[in-house]
This record gives sequence, C-alpha cells and structure tokens, in this order.
Amino acid sequence: MDKTILKLGSGWRIAYEENYICREYADQIRDIASLKEKKLPEIPASVPGNFELDLYHANVIGDPFFGLNPLAMQDLENRHVWYYNEFELSAPDGTEYIKFEGIDTIADIYVNGALVRHTDNMYLSYEIGLPDLKNGRNELVVHIWPASIAAREFRLPPSSNAQEYAYDSLYLRKAPHMFGWDIMPRIVSCGIWKPVSILRRKADRIDDAFLYTTGIDPAGRSAAASIFFHVDVSRDLLKEYSLEVEGICGDSRFYFKKRLWHTEGHFRFWIQNCKYWWPKNAGEPNLYETKVNLYYKDELCDTYTVNFGVRTVELDRTNVTDEEGHGEFCFKINGKKVFAMGSNWVPVDAFHSNDINRLPKALELLDDLGCNITRCWGGNVYEDDFFFDFCDRHGIMVWQDFAMGCAVYPQERRFFEMLETEAKHIIKRLRNHASLVLWAGDNEGDYAYQDWGGIRRNPDKNIVTREVLARACEAYDFTRPYLPSSPYITEESYVGGKPTSEDHLWGPRDYFKGPYYNTTVCHFASETGYHGCPSPESLKKFLSKEELWPCFKENGLSKDEWQVHAACMELLPDVAYSYRIRLMANQVKTLFGKTEAQDLENFAKQSQISQAEAKKFFIERFRASKWRRTGIIWWNLLDGWPQISDAIVDYYFTKKLAYHFIKRSQNPVCLMFREPENGFLPLYGVNDTTADAEVSFTVKNITEDGRLVLEGEALLPADASTRIGELKLKDGEKNFYLIEWQKDGGTHRNHYFTNIIDIDYDAYLKALEKCGFDEFEGF
Repeated sequence: MDKTILKLGSGWRIAYEENYICREYADQIRDIASLKEKKLPEIPASVPGNFELDLYHANVIGDPFFGLNPLAMQDLENRHVWYYNEFELSAPDGTEYIKFEGIDTIADIYVNGALVRHTDNMYLSYEIGLPDLKNGRNELVVHIWPASIAAREFRLPPSSNAQEYAYDSLYLRKAPHMFGWDIMPRIVSCGIWKPVSILRRKADRIDDAFLYTTGIDPAGRSAAASIFFHVDVSRDLLKEYSLEVEGICGDSRFYFKKRLWHTEGHFRFWIQNCKYWWPKNAGEPNLYETKVNLYYKDELCDTYTVNFGVRTVELDRTNVTDEEGHGEFCFKINGKKVFAMGSNWVPVDAFHSNDINRLPKALELLDDLGCNITRCWGGNVYEDDFFFDFCDRHGIMVWQDFAMGCAVYPQERRFFEMLETEAKHIIKRLRNHASLVLWAGDNEGDYAYQDWGGIRRNPDKNIVTREVLARACEAYDFTRPYLPSSPYITEESYVGGKPTSEDHLWGPRDYFKGPYYNTTVCHFASETGYHGCPSPESLKKFLSKEELWPCFKENGLSKDEWQVHAACMELLPDVAYSYRIRLMANQVKTLFGKTEAQDLENFAKQSQISQAEAKKFFIERFRASKWRRTGIIWWNLLDGWPQISDAIVDYYFTKKLAYHFIKRSQNPVCLMFREPENGFLPLYGVNDTTADAEVSFTVKNITEDGRLVLEGEALLPADASTRIGELKLKDGEKNFYLIEWQKDGGTHRNHYFTNIIDIDYDAYLKALEKCGFDEFEGF
C-alpha cells in the first residue's frame, strides 16, 4: 500500500457566500489570496465535517435539529463554500498525490492556484496526482458549489419521476435522503465529509486484489478459490516479478507464489482443511487473514491485506408467488438455505461526517439483537469499511442497494455514464467482504417506474437497473446475485399481476394484525415497520417545552414541531409526510381504545407498546412459518436525526420497548405462538441453529395470577419450525401468556397477548411488570 506522508485533519477554514452575490466571480477564486480579497464570511472548519455543523459550532446558526430549525437549513441551499488550508512538504519527488475519501458533492479542487480536479459524486474517493508541489508551504482550496443550484444545469427527460422534494436529486450523485424523505429532514448539506491525506505512490505496487470462492466441497472440507490482481510496475520486463499469497485462519492455511506474466490476471488455488464463512446461527464467520505480496526478485515491493471469507452465495428466487406459496426467495450460503432476520440500515446521521462516530455503537446494537442480515437502503450513502469489517467478523449478511430510491432516474446516456463510474468504484471497494451477499439496483424504483408517473409502465424497460448496473455487476463482481430493484417487478409480475416473492409490507399501517398484515403472501419481507414514539426525555431534547404536549393543535392538526420532526419540511396540512403523527396516534387508539392516554408519558408508553407488539408479530409470523417464509428485514434499528419514526432506538441511542421485544423474538431458539386456529392457539418452537435443541417449557396465564396452562418437553429439529403444543382459547379472551423454556441450562422467555386490540392499558402494564418486561427507557 502507498505510504501516507501527511493527514490533513486540522488547520481548515471555510468561507461562504450566497450564490446571487458571488456567482459572477465564484470560479475566479483559485487560491487563498483571491479568496481573502472578497472578504467573505469565514469560520474554522472540521475535516471530516459538514458546513452546517461548522456554522453551528461557530454560533452562526442554532442547533440544526432543535424545534423548527430543520426548516431553516433550506435557507443555506444557495451557499458556495470554500474550504482552504496550507500544508508543509519537504523534498517532494513528484510521486505525491492527494486523496479525498469523500467530498459532498460538486467541487473544484485547487492546489497552489491550479485546478487539479472537478468532482461530482459524494460516494467516490478521488486520488489526484500532484507532480508540481513546492518544497515547503503549499495551498489547498476546495470550492463546493450549491448542489441544488448545480442540479438546474441538468435537464431531466419527462420520463423521470421522483418524490416531491427530490427532483433536484435525480442527476446528483449525492445521498437521496438529504433532499427530504419520510425518515430524514431536507438538509442538502455539503462538506469534505471524509478524511484527506497526502500519500506517496510506490513505483511497484498492488493496485487491486479480488479474492473469491469458486466452489466448495463440504465433505472433503476443501474449497477452490481465485485471486484477480492488478499491479503497477516500474520496469519493462516482468520475469523477475512474482506474487505471493498467504492466508491463515486458525490451523488452516493456504499459500502459493507465482511469477507474473502480465500486470493483471487470475491465479486459481485450493484450500484444504478449509474453514468456511457462515452467517450468524448457521456456523462461524471464519476469515482468513490474507497477505498478497508483490516481489521484484527477492525484494518485497508492496503488500495488500484482506480478510477473506471462503463461502458461496446464491439467491434462489422466483418472479412471483401465490397464497399457496408456489414461489421462493431464499439466500443460500455454501449451498445451505439461511433464514434471514434483521434490520434495514438507514442513515446513522443526517450529517455523514458524523457517521464514523456513531457506527460502532449502532453495529453493537445490530449484533446484540441477533440479526444475521442488514439491508443497506438505497437512500443512504455506501457505508464505511468499518461497517463491512464488523459484519464480516460477526456473521451479518449485507444486502447492498445502489444509492437510488423511490424514483425513475434519467434514462439517458449522461446519467448512465455517471452511474457506471460510481458502480465500478463501489463494487471494487466492497467486493472482498464475505458479508456482502447481494447487490440490488435500487429501493422501490420498480414501484416508481410502474405506477408513480400517472401512466402504467413496465419496469423491465428501466435501462438504469436492467442494463447499466447489471453490466457493472457482471463485469466487476460475478460472484454475487444481482437484484434489479427491491421489490423486483418482472415482466411476469407486471403482465400477470401476481404478487412478487419479495415485498415491502407497509400497506395501510392500521391494526398490525388486520387483514393486510395477516394475508400477505410474499416469502421475504425486505421492509416492514410500525411507529413508536420516542421517550419523553428524548423528546425534550429536540422539542420546545410549549410544544411537548399535546401533540395536536385544537383544530386536530399536528403541532408544528411534531410535524417537522416527522420529516415534514413544510408547516402546512396535507403535504408530504404531514400524516405521520396522526398515523401514530391512530395506531395507539386502535390498540388501547377507551384507555388511550391523555398525557405525554403514557402516550409515549402506549405508542412504544403498539410498536413493540407489531414488530414482534411481524417477525414471529415469518419465523414460525419457516420455510414457507424465508426472511424478514424490519424497519428499522436507529434514527439518523431526532424524530418520531419507526426506529426502535432513537437518535440519542435510547432504546424503545420494541428493542427488547425483538431481541427475545430473534432468539436463535425461540418458542412463540402463531395466530389462533379453530379455537386453539398453536405453540411453535423455532430453531435456527445447526443442531437439534432439547427444551422444556411452561406457559403461564399472567392475567390470571400466573396460572400454569401448558408445560412439556420438545426436541426442536435443527433449522426448522416445529409445532409443539396448543392452548384452548376462551371466546373473546384478552390474556397475557408468558412462555418460558430451558435450554442447555439457560432460561429464555417470550410472551403472547390474545385478541390484542382495544385492550386495557393498566392490565397490560401490570402484566409487563410481573414478567419484568416493562423495559422502558427515558421515562
């Protein structure tokens, strides 16, 4: 790897000005002197950082997340921003280059007054050669143009379509959520959001090494693998160059060394006594610590390191399904079906320079919940390598959307070329991660193409996802499945009208056990969620005291700050996302009826109970019907800003009740009731592990003083759902049942509430307390 000689993480300042004031001279500012001549406002800057956060830290603006302040961020969308810095360099030799790991988004980079690069994609890293650096002090100026104004330079074809706030996002390769979403505010930020470094390029170096599994033989405990490499060399002749590859995982090792006949190519190799990578519950996530060494004669020139997980991945899927389950959507790892359960992964922060600070804690929560998959949603950025390294080590499969969502993107060559460049970059960056099991073209793009433009169109004509991205995946990573969209609407589904095998289960968002949620036929749900109010202590951190309660005005409309923190970027009724607070209140009313709370604390508790019971039901419905259903990725783990949402952990990392319910429901060996059948409540034991499990269990009616109503012992076959008992129900009963089971000396618990609609709040709370399940935080 190239040597880092300087990290540019301090000494930065920014100057800024409104577009209508500076547009005539903005592109004439190329160095610090010409910037200073304009006498623009300026403040200290952080790199990595975001413009709005620097303004906040300099006391120029208030907290971007408090009260109605998110709306004020729209007033900053016309700002030009200049980052500038100076750095000292001794004896430059012409091999230096500067690396920007992330610039948001449209920017011109000047070094010593010379334009060295124009950037237009926040997802790419940029390596820029600097052959003319001075010995001593050098200047760096980065001019970031206002993205929404820059977007006006692109003319959209009328076939394009987007959500109301997002048309300016379509031609910008910038996180879609930043333009406003139902889970994120409109903050069209800018900044140098990832680190900047000066490096020195080696004359002989490994530019790329891609290791992948070509086949496995479980019976023989072996595997076939290959490495594709690209090296840069300084000499004409290659005969003295060789590539050495060694991987170690415990007592298993592979090694070979071969001479080079070209600067690129494949070397195939075999691994004996192989330790395979498995997702959580299916086995151990074994990784080979692998070094790829480039030699000239006996001189070590460069080393490339990678953690290599030996595994194969398939997606066994059909285009459609039906009520009888004649279809499939199932991941297979190493030829074995895996039931997937986990969370959608959405932005961990509205300001992405802060992502790296929040990722460790967020990932610990994901692992603690027992998730074996996460879906990186298409409205986000592509996560840092830290994220993928964690998932590799913890056996968490990653479904990666390309960064597009809920839109029909421009169907023209200019956009195709932009996206192809991005896809190539991202695929090459992430393809060595064993946890990455799927590339998906976008989020709900097929929905948008088919129905959202007013004229029904066939999504299979979407060139962006059917051709551009498909080609990129086939060229640069043929080892993983590619799904054009989520959900994917094929010709068969479009013409025949049959339901897709994988779906997003949102529906009317009414009673969570109503007809919609009880009758969905998909095999795999890659989105489904339910609202849960944050705790009072968290609400107080971002809502004004006078706005805290009630959450509605006298005319029945949401209070302004509640509406804004439901991601509505306007103070009007009947506009995008203005419905979300009333939606949450209606869900509470449905569950608790006449005992609906009249104060903030109990309303928040009732909302969290509603969310917890809903998501528990969604997960257990899928798990109990394993293998008719093969996976559920619920929405979602963590908020990326202070809001009222479907997340089960708020922005301040305060857990909602649903967190604890889901953790119990995702126990690898779990007992759960399915919905009543002919007056009986069937009890199932679900075992997601690779070994049979012996359990002894009891079921107690907590509503009736903990009376024992069922007990027994059961053998739960590996990787299966098994019916192990049943309860006779009374007509109309509303009882809280505690399920306890012992396995390998440990005690585990779950619960079920019968006829859970229009229930008595106090009775439910009392039952929670008796079981120790009243795990409310922030009250």
